[in-house]
Amino acid sequence: MTGLIAAATSASDKRTALRAGLASGTIQRLPGAINPLTAKLIEEIGFEGVYVSGGAFSAGLGLPDIGLTTLTEVVSHSRQIAGVTDLPALVDADTGFGEPMSAARTVLAAEDAGVAGLHLEDQVNPKRCGHLDGKAIVPVEDMVRRLRAAVAARRDPDFVICARTDAAGIDGIDAAVERAKAYADAGADMIFTEALRTEADFEKFRGAVDIPLLANMTEFGKSRLIPAHTLEDIGYNAVIYPVTTLRLAMGAIERGLREIHTTGTQEGLLDTMQTRSRLYGLLEYERYNEFDSGIFDFTLGGNQ
Repeated sequence: MTGLIAAATSASDKRTALRAGLASGTIQRLPGAINPLTAKLIEEIGFEGVYVSGGAFSAGLGLPDIGLTTLTEVVSHSRQIAGVTDLPALVDADTGFGEPMSAARTVLAAEDAGVAGLHLEDQVNPKRCGHLDGKAIVPVEDMVRRLRAAVAARRDPDFVICARTDAAGIDGIDAAVERAKAYADAGADMIFTEALRTEADFEKFRGAVDIPLLANMTEFGKSRLIPAHTLEDIGYNAVIYPVTTLRLAMGAIERGLREIHTTGTQEGLLDTMQTRSRLYGLLEYERYNEFDSGIFDFTLGGNQ
């Protein structure tokens, strides 16, 4: 049954794989998984990991990305996604859902949910989307305390704690570099610098920070969309595509609903849909049938 209803790979092994990937010299590509089914597709296609975006999750609930979701909601959602894939899952944990003690509790909950790592950001709570204006960041000392609490709470040393800074768009790249160095000193395993604009910005960060770096290639934001191989050449260790799958899905859903509203039928949309057979293949439907038959294919002997 292992590998059917649940992933075959243990949480510990997924964390080891993420650590190894970050040290491999090959960039780790983590598309956003908006649900467990999407995570299965990301794995089938051959990516190195999955990402659980706070912005995509809140949007799926009909809410803006301003810190309205709770630890319980995010962890429950992340557990469902991590549970169906053998890939490591990296989770957006916003600001840690409170002050340092809450950040520590967030790490414990994420470990229990089977995810491979998370990132904490240095915004003021409640936060804003990293590619919007009007953000505010906490003093460096406050974020260092947030990170130290998270690192101290960690039970599995392979669980990855990434520090995100939003300072580049507020105080400039040099200030963001200084924050990144302070966060690395506080125990962060990886740095995520939000809203860098150009390849030169990414190169500057790589030249200034010694630990693994994560790039955010989100659409319609402040960053130029740089190919993964270019980021790898610069020296980045991981890249996320946080809201891409949500935008793809919602674009298709909106076009389809408008056509049905106009024409009264989905007949003209069939060629754009995932077929029933493709869905069943992704779900490994036949394997469930085989398991079910194997369990119940028996007869009672004797006089019972």
